[in-house]
Amino acid sequence: MTRPRRPDPPPLETNDVRVAVAGTAAWAVALVVLLIVGLPDERQWWLWVCVAGIVIGLFGVWYIPRLHRARIRQQSRHGQQSRGEQQ
Repeated sequence: MTRPRRPDPPPLETNDVRVAVAGTAAWAVALVVLLIVGLPDERQWWLWVCVAGIVIGLFGVWYIPRLHRARIRQQSRHGQQSRGEQQ
């Protein structure tokens, strides 16, 4: 005999922009360290990896708030539509 399933907990609220900023800062620190330490010529591509991480992180910082606003708008529209169908 199986027990009834409990309802799913609500999703956790996170600050995704803060996570993107932290990751971007980590890539920036790695870039500075590599520039200070210096790399042999065959390992210079690591600098571009850090630059790519910084660029992607900055894009995330720009994009995440827009994504959240779009999701909120979509949820509110969906809620209005479902209320209209119930009436």
